[in-house]
Amino acid sequence: MTFYQELQLNQAGSKNLLKKSETVKEKSYHILVYLVKIAVTMAFCFLFVTIFSILFGNENSIVGVVVLLCLMVFRNADLGIHTGQSTMLLALFFVIMTVCPHLANQLSPVLGMLLNIAALAVLILFGCHNPFMFNQSTLVLGYLLLYGYDVTGKSYQMRLTGMALGAALTCFIFYRNHKNRTYKRNLNDLVQEFDISSSRTKWQLCQIICVPAVLCIAELCNMPRAMWAGIAAMSAILPFMEDMQYRVRKRIVGNIAGVICFTVLYFLLPSSIYTYIGILGGIGVGLSAKYGWQAVFNTFGALAIATESYGLKGAVGLRVIQNVFGVVFALIFCSMFYWLMSKKKGNSGNRGCKITWVRKKKG
Repeated sequence: MTFYQELQLNQAGSKNLLKKSETVKEKSYHILVYLVKIAVTMAFCFLFVTIFSILFGNENSIVGVVVLLCLMVFRNADLGIHTGQSTMLLALFFVIMTVCPHLANQLSPVLGMLLNIAALAVLILFGCHNPFMFNQSTLVLGYLLLYGYDVTGKSYQMRLTGMALGAALTCFIFYRNHKNRTYKRNLNDLVQEFDISSSRTKWQLCQIICVPAVLCIAELCNMPRAMWAGIAAMSAILPFMEDMQYRVRKRIVGNIAGVICFTVLYFLLPSSIYTYIGILGGIGVGLSAKYGWQAVFNTFGALAIATESYGLKGAVGLRVIQNVFGVVFALIFCSMFYWLMSKKKGNSGNRGCKITWVRKKKG
């Protein structure tokens, strides 16, 4: 494996190489490559988001985050169908992420929930057909970030331009990287494979209904940063119920640990470098292969931003409450949803803990 090829590995792949190292020299080499990868990635991300902030305004820096996320994911990940159709779907997804979160913010919580359900239905049914690729962690997360950092007036006009540029970049790189691949399925197959009795469709429906419901309830309770609860719920909803239970535990413990660590750093470090705590969290995420540690370091960036608006005490309280509410609600909702679907189909033994992929054969 070349130096460049090793740079392309994810955290788990790099750490697997470290575990398999037989000599100190070999292990030192893999550690060096891993640290270089983290440094290069952080530098590129910082530069990319900074450029978007300069071009489209600081209030639209989140657009740079969403576009960067899509670029980094879809340069390798696909949608499982014909490349040309996938490229058109990606363009549609950018339109939805640009328009629907903004419109939903103009509506009442209930009407906004209905619009969010419709928008997420398109994103998840056509973009997250294979839950184990975790495309929902890109598309739904991007949607929720844009929803939580909504803008109006001139800033929204700049957001339209930024998202259009992001769509063009993502579609270009996606098509270039996937155009030579052969897919046996197309858009029509995705429609035909929708089956309320399948575990995959149940999982998709849980994402589509539960995440907007969490946002709606948080807003009706006048809780700021409702997107935090939505992101927590999205992250916890998985096809296997035992995996959901694991993520709920790790999300709660990870956020509490992250809040404690952030608070300690907040009092130890001078106020002039508070904003860099978020960067420290990004480095921590890059070094973390396990979900629990990722939850810890993800808290740093969120709190670094929220503390400026709500103060340390308010930001910490909101972070814990929103995350606990989001994951617990998601677990209860999905448990009840699977139970009701199983009861309706006369199969009370299947509660979503087992999953069977049903694929229709063509021809």
